[in-house]
Amino acid sequence: MQATTAEKELLKECLAGKPRAQYELYDRYVGAMYNTAIRMMASAVEAEDVLQEGFTKVFQQLHTFRGESTIGAWIKRIIVTTALTHLRNKKKFQVVELNVVADLEDEEAEEEAPLWDAKTIHYAIQELPEGCRIVFNLFLIEGMQHKEIAEALGITESTSKTQYMRAKKLLRERLKGLRFGGLETR
Repeated sequence: MQATTAEKELLKECLAGKPRAQYELYDRYVGAMYNTAIRMMASAVEAEDVLQEGFTKVFQQLHTFRGESTIGAWIKRIIVTTALTHLRNKKKFQVVELNVVADLEDEEAEEEAPLWDAKTIHYAIQELPEGCRIVFNLFLIEGMQHKEIAEALGITESTSKTQYMRAKKLLRERLKGLRFGGLETR
């Protein structure tokens, strides 16, 4: 999907240095981009750092936007890239190579899955180990393919797939525990 005429006009005004237009662009996308950042990072403070750094890059690189996608998709890619860079620079991010795929294969739900609210699901995802959480979000939420994830994180495609399967298994266990009252929610 390409940028709309209204988006192009807003970008033109931003590039002309009009503060109102720059604020409008920021205000229009900050909520969605914060949600993207908080899914990637371990804390709200880190997500806010990513958001600030990401929007700085957006305004510095705005002249490179070619309109081949929506501005929101372009901004989101910058936020995701900034989050990944932030994780790599901290040298905290680790993906554990797992060779035991058999233990992590998908299990079919034996009974109808209960519905949880978005906040409960968000907290359950945030509690996943960092490598699992990052791969899970990049694949399921951001729509990246395992090959892209592997390249972005400097891991193998197999590791990406394994981390995703492990994340699903851990998330399923966490949510099942919530269903039966075994775990507390925040």
